[in-house]
Parts: sequence; C-alpha cells; structure tokens
Amino acid sequence: MVESVVEPGARPPATAADKVAHVLAVWFGCGHVPVAPGLAGTLGAIPLYLLLRAHGPAVIAGTAALLTLVGIWAAERVARRLGGKDPQIICIDETAGVFVTWIAARPTLFGLLAGVVLFRLFDQTKPWPARLAERRLPGGLGIVLDDVAAGLWGAAVLLIARFFGLG
Repeated sequence: MVESVVEPGARPPATAADKVAHVLAVWFGCGHVPVAPGLAGTLGAIPLYLLLRAHGPAVIAGTAALLTLVGIWAAERVARRLGGKDPQIICIDETAGVFVTWIAARPTLFGLLAGVVLFRLFDQTKPWPARLAERRLPGGLGIVLDDVAAGLWGAAVLLIARFFGLG
C-alpha cells in the first residue's frame, strides 16, 4: 500500500469547500487585484447593490447580514489555509461592510457614492470598536467584524446627514 506523504509546511490539496471559500473571500477575484484589493472588494459590491437597492433597506440589511455570516466562514477558512491573521486578498469583509453602510443610503447615485466614501474612510481609520474587533477577535470574526463596525459608522453618518436634510 502506498501512503501519500505531505511535506512539512506543505498544504494539503484544496477541498471543494476550500475553493468555494476562496472565491467568496476574494469576492470573485477582487482580492487578487495587485493594488488596493480592499477598495476593489468595496467597488466589487456595487453590482450586487445595484441589483438589490430597489427592494429597499430591509433587503440590503439582509444581504449585509448574509455577507457577514458567509464572510466570517470564508475568511476563517482562507486565512487558516494561507496561514495569516488577515491575508490582504480577503475582501469579502469590505463587501459586507459597505453593505452595512448602504442600509442607511438613499437609493441614488449620491447614496451609493457617499456609502463607498464613508465606508472606506472608516475602514481606513478604524474608529472604536473597529480597531478593537480587528485586534481582539480571532480569525474570520476579527477579519469581518472590524469592517462591519466601520460600516456602522458610515451608516450613522448617512443617517445624521439625512436627518439634517443633507443626504
């Protein structure tokens, strides 16, 4: 009987679940963009948002929740496979985070763009509790929930702007 031997440090072959997780974690290739894969993941969310925004904020919120849950699973699996805490190619977290911001956006071009800009601002600056989530939560939870927290900040700013008639 011949046993398969895996060299120390070598990864076992990817399973079907690993492949699905990878495609989702890199948001259908956005994470493989060589410069600013996080921005690419944010922009890569736009087609899905455009398909769903006419159905209202409840559908956007449901999509944000689904992306968050799937993102945690996919990011955990890919990070473990690649051996990093938060590999740069993972960008489903940005996709989930910008969807959280878009919950509060009006379904207009201005709402879409304001959501992208605000989310990216808060994703980069990581105000509380985003930085805390990034540093303290393990694996997929930390990878995704810091972006969800940034998305909440973006949504809050959009809601405040709308309250004052600016959005």
